[in-house]
Amino acid sequence: MPRIAGIDIPDQKKVLFSLQYVYGVGPKVASNVVREANVDPDKRARDLSADEVNRIQRVLERYTTEGSLRRVVNENVDRLKRIHAYRGMRHIAGLPARGQRTRSNARTKRGAKRTVGSMTKEMAAKIDASKK
Repeated sequence: MPRIAGIDIPDQKKVLFSLQYVYGVGPKVASNVVREANVDPDKRARDLSADEVNRIQRVLERYTTEGSLRRVVNENVDRLKRIHAYRGMRHIAGLPARGQRTRSNARTKRGAKRTVGSMTKEMAAKIDASKK
């Protein structure tokens, strides 16, 4: 299993798709890296020679990936929070920051549903019984 940019890329997939397991490498960057490194994009990752892996790593060093990219993104979000920008406040509140509706949907960001409002007759009876 080849290790590129600190990540073990899947060896059964083609190089073009295996490279996309690295944070910050999408389809466009992966195709550019493969082209610049002179590696066959249809080759499986397990068939890469040590020289080809080194060439890919050298080309990938020019791009911001993995830890440094995560740090940059976190710093940007922290800056928005610090200056109390609208997007920063949405991050703090755990709500969508890019204008999506929240009346329906937004379950990924807001979490599981919690019913608010009236209670069942059994719950009301328990509360009344405890008050007496």
